[in-house]
Amino acid sequence: MTSPQFSAAVDPHHQRFDVDAYTDIYVVGDVHGSRAALEALLEELDLADDDLVVFVGDLVRKGPDSPGVVDIVRDDDRLVSVRGNNEQKVVRGDKHPDWLREGDRAYFESLPIAISFGDALVVHGGVDPARPLADHTLDELLTMRAPQGDGYDGPFWYETYDGPHRVFFGHTVHERPVERRYAVGLDTGCVYGGALTAYDYRRDRFVTVDPTTTHESRSESKIVNPV
Repeated sequence: MTSPQFSAAVDPHHQRFDVDAYTDIYVVGDVHGSRAALEALLEELDLADDDLVVFVGDLVRKGPDSPGVVDIVRDDDRLVSVRGNNEQKVVRGDKHPDWLREGDRAYFESLPIAISFGDALVVHGGVDPARPLADHTLDELLTMRAPQGDGYDGPFWYETYDGPHRVFFGHTVHERPVERRYAVGLDTGCVYGGALTAYDYRRDRFVTVDPTTTHESRSESKIVNPV
């Protein structure tokens, strides 16, 4: 599949990887500063030198060790991430967390908005099924949830999305992973007491690690059951 076509504003923030350059490829859901869960997942994945791990963004905030998560991802060339809305809040200056160190904001700003490989497109929020990618803004790709609805009341974008790219996303918390032909949702509420979930692209399966603790409470109305 050819590279996704974005608008001129978004395209510089798109990074494409050669799917044939890696033995295994994994896509990982929102970590939110949950370093212990991330370390457990990486141990479970047992990465080889030529593997690739792509995070759907929201590496930081809400959990207990955002700097630790940043360091794990930033210091390993096999680990890459798109920018999530929580990184974007720091980039814009909307949030000034007390854990923020010199260089962290610049690192968040360097994160692409979209990563693609093969038939896969990784963004934090999602896409609007009614519009081509070239008509999406940067912020829409970061925060897409229910383009024709009302937040967690839906309907959610992935319910009617039918390709052509298979979109891997986070942002919207689900009780379990979303698995559809053209959409895979990986935010299973790690920071809220849920599992941390990865998708094994080569074997078409999920890899999860059980939660170690609940770092923040969340209303049941904002945890979606993917029917």
